[in-house]
Amino acid sequence: MPQFFTLRVDLDELTDAMYDFVTDPRPTRNDRPVVQELHEINPDIVDVLECMVLDGTEDRQDVAAYATALFGPHSLGPLKTES
Repeated sequence: MPQFFTLRVDLDELTDAMYDFVTDPRPTRNDRPVVQELHEINPDIVDVLECMVLDGTEDRQDVAAYATALFGPHSLGPLKTES
């Protein structure tokens, strides 16, 4: 994929949006734009965020580590698998 495309991600903004999702106790958190955008890239990303909700993740650094693993400079990016 790097041969044809470059995905630019603002990791700080993405981490903030993901953290807001993870720490929001209301069911309306699923209506956040970050959820729709990440779901379009790869639904598994949102599944992991939902697991963070269930696990009670409260540390922004945990969310930042996940965002960096997915979209940081040394990541492979979100690999989409066809079902």
